[in-house]
Amino acid sequence: MFDSERFVEDCRQAAEEGPRAIRELVAAAVADPRGVLSALGEPEAAGVQKLYCGPDVTVVNVIWAPFMSVMPHNHEMWAVIGVYGGAEDNIFWRRTEDGKVEAAGARALREREVLPLGPEVVHSVMNPVDKLTGAIHVYGGDFYETARKEWDSQALTPHDHSMERTLAVFEEANRRYQLSRLEA
Repeated sequence: MFDSERFVEDCRQAAEEGPRAIRELVAAAVADPRGVLSALGEPEAAGVQKLYCGPDVTVVNVIWAPFMSVMPHNHEMWAVIGVYGGAEDNIFWRRTEDGKVEAAGARALREREVLPLGPEVVHSVMNPVDKLTGAIHVYGGDFYETARKEWDSQALTPHDHSMERTLAVFEEANRRYQLSRLEA
């Protein structure tokens, strides 16, 4: 059974070993989706639930609204993502000489799947299904204090990452999700 406090402690200890050790922990956690749901609760809205954040590692529970997407961004640190319910599609981007990005590949994650990302990776994320998606994200450092970039979804031009802007995307996705539930 998944225990979020134990998971955080295990991640903190494994962080010194790097993303491979974290990948094993995340894979073991999402191999039991019901256990994760039992511990964290059934998702009701999109959002980012901080389980732990420190200089060694950040652990968050990310809930994606149906059909929600976030712009291309980087983390400037390694990350490991594990889906415990729903789906998460990642588009990978490569930087061009003019600072913009262009699509370079993709990876679809479904329940029980794990994806490690290197510190240089630029990706965007979409929930392609009509239900909330839950994913455990573990980052190799303080996710909230690291200077990162994000790229405009239309022009693909870079600018400094803004947590406020990212949270606004979650709020708008929740608004659309709640409206769709009222109409159903």
